[in-house]
Amino acid sequence: MRLEIVCQNRVGIMRDILEVFVEFRINVVRAEAGGEKVNAIYLYTPGMLNMQLQSVRVRLEKIAGVYKVRRINLIPSERRHFELDILLQSLDIPVLSVDSDGRVVVANVASGRVLGVRVDEAPGMSLSKRIKNLELETLLPKLESRLNGVRVEVRGDVYLADISPIYLEDKLLGKEAAGAVISLHPVESLGAKLYAIQKPEDYGFDALQIQAPKMMTLIREAKRMAPLDAPLLIQGETGTGKEMLARACHLSSPRGRAPFMVLNCAALPDNLAESELFGYAPKAFEGARNEGKLGLLDLSNSGTIFLDEVGEMSPHLQVKLLRFLQDGRFRRVGSDDEIQVDVRVICSTQKDLSELCDQGGFREDLFHRLNVLTLSIPALRSCKEGILDLSRRFIDRACQQIGCELPAMSSEVEALLKNYHWPGNVRQLENVLYQAVSISDGKKIATSDIRLPALHSGMSSELDMTGSWGEITGRIERQILATLYPDYPSSRLLAKRLGVSHTTIANKLRQHGIGNQ
Repeated sequence: MRLEIVCQNRVGIMRDILEVFVEFRINVVRAEAGGEKVNAIYLYTPGMLNMQLQSVRVRLEKIAGVYKVRRINLIPSERRHFELDILLQSLDIPVLSVDSDGRVVVANVASGRVLGVRVDEAPGMSLSKRIKNLELETLLPKLESRLNGVRVEVRGDVYLADISPIYLEDKLLGKEAAGAVISLHPVESLGAKLYAIQKPEDYGFDALQIQAPKMMTLIREAKRMAPLDAPLLIQGETGTGKEMLARACHLSSPRGRAPFMVLNCAALPDNLAESELFGYAPKAFEGARNEGKLGLLDLSNSGTIFLDEVGEMSPHLQVKLLRFLQDGRFRRVGSDDEIQVDVRVICSTQKDLSELCDQGGFREDLFHRLNVLTLSIPALRSCKEGILDLSRRFIDRACQQIGCELPAMSSEVEALLKNYHWPGNVRQLENVLYQAVSISDGKKIATSDIRLPALHSGMSSELDMTGSWGEITGRIERQILATLYPDYPSSRLLAKRLGVSHTTIANKLRQHGIGNQ
């Protein structure tokens, strides 16, 4: 049991409080002063029974200077530990802390994957034996400042290591090396992802201002919806910037200074997604931490949680999310205690949720809960008026990241960018232009610098003429559907693209085994 005791800041009050627990023969494992409230004492008493609480409270409140006693879920040091740990584990780059001998103290999940071990096996491991060209035993004692870009090799892959020394300061001994924090960056993924030059406005609505009527209409609608507290559903194809729009809505709301947490529902298995979202109680399952774990809902209290690709959420998680949307309460995995938080939910999907409901893949009651406010981001191919202006912004950003002069675009490149269908939308455009800037001669971007998949990459250049008329046309029909389906990933979208009925396309997709039909 954990207690918060609001009290006067006076000499001897801690002793008076602890004497009460001695009187009741209750062991106090941890005691803290200050924390979330300046005039408060926090106690961890794992052996204390619920039936003892009322008697202890009455006795404590008789102490001079004690104002209030209440039960709490976590004491401040535990909360700080959980929050720092979940932030570390959520990083997608390998981060490790080592001691002065170069042995691992703390590692995140990403570093475990790189090293080829479970994250709980990493502590105590000698990092120099796992990473080539990294002699920490000789490097750490003389390292005085952050060292960036050390080229190392891990299991045959090349990384650049950033090493930040940790020092303990002693009045008599001075600074003493205590270890270092090391982050590993894959060479091929540097560029925009790791060393992007981001401006504050890149996270708001200014980052989405594509000069096209459809996009400008979307921004106007989003600005009106941003301050509202109701759930928001953002629909759009892959790469259209659904997370950017969600973050912009968060920053423009009264919650803008509170946390914005993200969970990709398609990237995690069901059990892991549940523990990430809701957290779990101490020893909730085999392999769980003894102290339990806070979920993203805990960490986003007073802020916003963004559920990316909510259409991929399992039926079990859909039920738990629906319950949370109804009253703001949830239970951690393995716990019977209800927790209430104040969190706005923003979801995104590139699937047609109403169609998923018809197919039984998504709960209809959850869909109506999420579909209170809706924004649909247009595909880049329907905003061609703004492609060149957006391209110039991406080229300028790439030049800042790479450190080169700003090249011009030839008229042929401009025509190519405007006429391409961009199945990967804005994300694909940015990546293509980043690559073009990095391989161009520095003065002008030529068409040869624009590396794009063939416009009809899924279509065969030769027709298979064997078989009957029905067999030949069936093969062509399947090629057409298989080629277009990634860009129009539902029967409704594909039917609209081809100008036929939704029922016709749904039957054809089912007949040829394409998609989830």
